[in-house]
Amino acid sequence: MPEPIDAVVVESLPQLTPAPRAVRRRRISIALTVLLDAALILVGFALAYWMRYSLRWPPPFETIVREVAAENLVSIEAFTPYAIGLLLLLLALYAMKGLYRLPRSASILDYAGIILSSTTTGIAVLIVVVFLHQPSEFYSRLIFAFAWGAIVLLLTIWRTLVIWALRWRWAQGIGRERVLVVGGKGLGRSVMEGIVAHPFLGYHLVGYLEDSESPVAEAMPSKHFRHLGPVRELEQILARDPIEQVFLALPFWEQHRLPELVGACRAAGVEFRVAPDLYHLSFDRVQVDQLSGIPLIGLKTVSLKGWNLLLKRLLDLTLIIIALPILLLIAAIVAIAIKLDSAGPVIFRQTRVGKHGKPFIAYKFRTMVADAEGRKAELVNATAADGRLFKMRDDPRTTRVGRILRRTSMDELPQVLNVVLGEMSLVGPRPQVVDEVLRYDHWHHRRLEVTPGITGLWQVLGRSDTSFDEMVRLDIYYAENWSLDMDVRILIQTIPAVLSGRGAY
Repeated sequence: MPEPIDAVVVESLPQLTPAPRAVRRRRISIALTVLLDAALILVGFALAYWMRYSLRWPPPFETIVREVAAENLVSIEAFTPYAIGLLLLLLALYAMKGLYRLPRSASILDYAGIILSSTTTGIAVLIVVVFLHQPSEFYSRLIFAFAWGAIVLLLTIWRTLVIWALRWRWAQGIGRERVLVVGGKGLGRSVMEGIVAHPFLGYHLVGYLEDSESPVAEAMPSKHFRHLGPVRELEQILARDPIEQVFLALPFWEQHRLPELVGACRAAGVEFRVAPDLYHLSFDRVQVDQLSGIPLIGLKTVSLKGWNLLLKRLLDLTLIIIALPILLLIAAIVAIAIKLDSAGPVIFRQTRVGKHGKPFIAYKFRTMVADAEGRKAELVNATAADGRLFKMRDDPRTTRVGRILRRTSMDELPQVLNVVLGEMSLVGPRPQVVDEVLRYDHWHHRRLEVTPGITGLWQVLGRSDTSFDEMVRLDIYYAENWSLDMDVRILIQTIPAVLSGRGAY
């Protein structure tokens, strides 16, 4: 007989808590998604059979082979084992390639890429199996091509509809997850700004915990950044309020508190995410590998080099050549308007810092009075602005035409000449003036590793409303993850960003 376990020992054992509410909902959502994927795969295969054997598309070679085509008609029951095999194979491929683990911020292109590559692999494997098996029936090769197209189309369309529906609901404030941020300065503030700036991701910021009252509350409206108390009250708040997810965004010198905070989240059955404060440690380009289960953090390399630079340069010059007649016409109209509005030169020349810290002369249409640069220091002191990125609403130095040019970003049109000279690119980090660069923190200099651009991620995601640190992080992300497709998408998204005028001043 085994000895009885002492009651005190039993009470000291770690107690298992039920899965967090958000996790349970996500598991149910994934299960329903897999079931619908399975149904659509079978529907796609049935559509392929219908197109090939009922519609007989493309049609048989008229009367000469009509009898042969009739003999080669295969019943749908003969395809059933292959359809089921394809179903299981595709679901496995989708899962392995992360289709069911994509984050909320994933675009339809991310989903479509996985669906396309996985379905192509699955259909290729099926074709090999069918023709190695050598069935007695004559199987049309076109049915597999039809199945590939139908499955890709059906899965992509329904995911597009789901993403649009969810993001519309979240943007309207419906069905968002209630999120609590632990940490109110630095990284915590950046996390909160990200939540508020992207309502379509489905997060509702309840508030934040900080041991001392943070300047965040003064910097932003209280409805966005509510100070709920010190960090030590996390357990009580989770027990009192229906929080569905906690973002732990403590500065690196407070990381020792993470085990206690994680334990409080687990005990309350609340899902949590940890935002590592790697930027202040200059680990802003991280990649994670494993060694016997131990995570190893290293630095990513910038993708904008070698052949990628050549492709980017070719894209810049090609687009400029195509748009040159329109650009010259707009430039002539703007130049006349500037000359009629105020005294001074049409073009404003300013020294900017380019790739690897090399200075160059950037060209812009003049939007301010002639002595604007001499009055800048006075305005910086009066507004207590961050010298690393001086932007001021209702700048008194701006002319009437200049306000319109800035609102529409047409003041940057002459920088096309900088692109032709190779000093800038159409897409890239914002080029800054020398005194702004002199105020950089150490990790900020990494944005200087790529050629500056006329537009960039900061342009399409907020323009002047984007904080400096967030702008730098966007620039670093762009440099690490550059692709030709990313440049094209940024250029396309710049158009509505410019037309809306959001964050432009």
